[in-house]
Amino acid sequence: MTHAQVSTVVSDPASVDAAIESRASVRAFLPTPVSRELIGDILRVATRAPSGNNAQPWKVYVLQGASRDGLVAKVCAAHDALYADPSLAAQYREEYDYYPRQWVSPYIERRRENGWSLYGLLGITKGDKDRMHAQHQRNFRLFDAPVGLMFTVDKVMGQGSLVDYGMFLQNIMVAARARGLHTCPQAAWNGFASIILPHIGAGPGEMLVCGMALGHADETAVVNGLATPRESVDTITTWLD
Repeated sequence: MTHAQVSTVVSDPASVDAAIESRASVRAFLPTPVSRELIGDILRVATRAPSGNNAQPWKVYVLQGASRDGLVAKVCAAHDALYADPSLAAQYREEYDYYPRQWVSPYIERRRENGWSLYGLLGITKGDKDRMHAQHQRNFRLFDAPVGLMFTVDKVMGQGSLVDYGMFLQNIMVAARARGLHTCPQAAWNGFASIILPHIGAGPGEMLVCGMALGHADETAVVNGLATPRESVDTITTWLD
């Protein structure tokens, strides 16, 4: 920390709030390219995220062009094969539990509301497994974003590094919004780590944390009209005087 950091005055807090509040998981992007310089600038800002003992456990792989398209093709093929033969699931296991093994209230209700709000917006009815599969595969097409980010952490690190990682990821998403871009953080990739890690050249001691789509949102896409609710401050907060 420097004295300049401590004394810096945020002259336009409304813009900071707008970047945070306008962040959304965008599920349709334009093909408009994003320059390496702009991506690098976003990542530079994001590295100011706090981490325990300043360990900075994040490792970022940026996929564009052929590297992006190659990974999309590989994972979509595996996803299709898994849909055709569910017994292949043993080959595609996440290295850590992102979601609970058993959902309970109130989280299960929020999950269902989110899922059916998305499918309802797209006209996908309950039981339409083919369309659900196709929509799920949109994750592995990066929702057509031109940039895919893959994040890894060294397996030697503790669970606290995932907390640190969350703050780093949020910094990326907010910095992207400040520059007119949008993102979609994606845990969906985690089950296909055995394909992803060799593709990106990750070392044997690295674990996939998640992926992220980055680019310019397609503002005309129906799916980007999804508005996810948030609980009120009073609901999540206990005030102790």
